[in-house]
Amino acid sequence: MKRRFTQQADGIGVVAEINVTSLVDVAFTLLIIFMITAPILQGGIEIDLPEGISAPLSASDALVVSIDADGQIYLDDVPVTFEELEASLALALERFESDMVYLKADGDLALREATRVMGPIQDAGGVLNIVTDPDPRRRRP
Repeated sequence: MKRRFTQQADGIGVVAEINVTSLVDVAFTLLIIFMITAPILQGGIEIDLPEGISAPLSASDALVVSIDADGQIYLDDVPVTFEELEASLALALERFESDMVYLKADGDLALREATRVMGPIQDAGGVLNIVTDPDPRRRRP
């Protein structure tokens, strides 16, 4: 059964076009929202890193151990105790292609707290890399 568009009594025919102006407006609005929120959603633990000379970090295929200013340890983004860190490091390293482990410790943290996790990382077979902030201007006052 074929449909025919008939003319109305006043001589104006039925318009069979889709108005995409609203669709384009919504698409551009969503694009702007995603562009603004994407840098915020990068994830990870907020750590105030110490300054130092360092190369850019490419930790997409490596394990990240973080310690915040309160001494809380994170394995990737999951908070763990010291005992849980020791028990799960070897298993966590198996998930990644690389044996690289990046240690992100808060700059105001006592050295004793940061070095406490270095031994278990090396015992689990990880290659320890300490993350620093290469640009002192990026630090917050």
